[in-house]
Amino acid sequence: MTKKFVSLALSILIILSCILNPKIQVKATPINVNARCSIAVDAKSKIVLFEKSSHDIVPMASTTKIITALVAIKYGNLDKKVEISEKAAKINGSTVGYKKGEQISLRELLVGLMLRSGNDAAIAISEGLAGSVEEFVRLMNEYGNEIGLMDTHFESPHGLDSEYHYTTAYDLAIATIKAKENEIFTEIVGSKVFHGEEYGFSRSYNNINKILWLIPEADGVKTGYTGNAGKCLVTSLKIQSNDVVVVVLNSTTRWEETKKITEYIDKNYSYKKMFSKGDVAGEFETKKRNVKMVYRNDIIIPMRNDKNYFVKLVKPEEVNMKISKGDKVGELSIYSEDKLIYSDFLKAEFYYNEH
Repeated sequence: MTKKFVSLALSILIILSCILNPKIQVKATPINVNARCSIAVDAKSKIVLFEKSSHDIVPMASTTKIITALVAIKYGNLDKKVEISEKAAKINGSTVGYKKGEQISLRELLVGLMLRSGNDAAIAISEGLAGSVEEFVRLMNEYGNEIGLMDTHFESPHGLDSEYHYTTAYDLAIATIKAKENEIFTEIVGSKVFHGEEYGFSRSYNNINKILWLIPEADGVKTGYTGNAGKCLVTSLKIQSNDVVVVVLNSTTRWEETKKITEYIDKNYSYKKMFSKGDVAGEFETKKRNVKMVYRNDIIIPMRNDKNYFVKLVKPEEVNMKISKGDKVGELSIYSEDKLIYSDFLKAEFYYNEH
């Protein structure tokens, strides 16, 4: 249950300096990434591990379909059959090859959308779920705002070039992190093949995303290409057993650049578990009793090997209000040098009793 943060002055409880990185080590060697925009983000902490022009607004091509799939999963009945319209069957660009009048389940359309980058699947999903492409695009923009995509706007479910269809590498990373929380999405984009007879589909689907073969730790997500967007790739993968999302946009060597970024992160970062869920960070007194502040999550941070890290914990200076178990009390902040990279609130462990 979400509770309001205790609204009062905060005092610094403790400062831990140079956490787990007591000495400056060899400076990380910079890399040159052949992409208009790129970024790598740790999925759990949302810490940016590498970036190049990651907030520039650019076309997104078929990486659009990440949000198309999420909206379909959120609002659709995946077992519902959708009739392929003439509009879907005649769409330009990459297609599965659906024929007008075919009856295809929404689940199968999602597979065609993500494995074959089917623009025909995108149109069919839109019409079958929302009644029209225009109404579906409205849902896409609404959902994008909901999950915090600040510099993204959709004009289609497929991503063919148009003037007001754009995003940033950062927004695509955030969208993908959200998408990977969904088991259906994760299963689809991480599959190299769907055998039609095994799933009751009209046909089989082989994944065109080569990254699943090039990087064994990769488990998705989406390719893209148009004239304006260039070659694009959004990848999710494991680095040191932790989930990372890598985005490269307008890159003629997208496979190689993704691998280059992955190797850079693995070489220059070390994941450290700093605090465990439920551990006590500190405590403070109310009029009735002591309240313990506990970490609400395991806190695992990717630390660059040539950086110093600092942790600040703050606690309420004084409390004159009722505190209940689970309330937000105090805050944890982690800094790389002088840059804030992570923050989270602490929660109260015990109920406050008035008797």
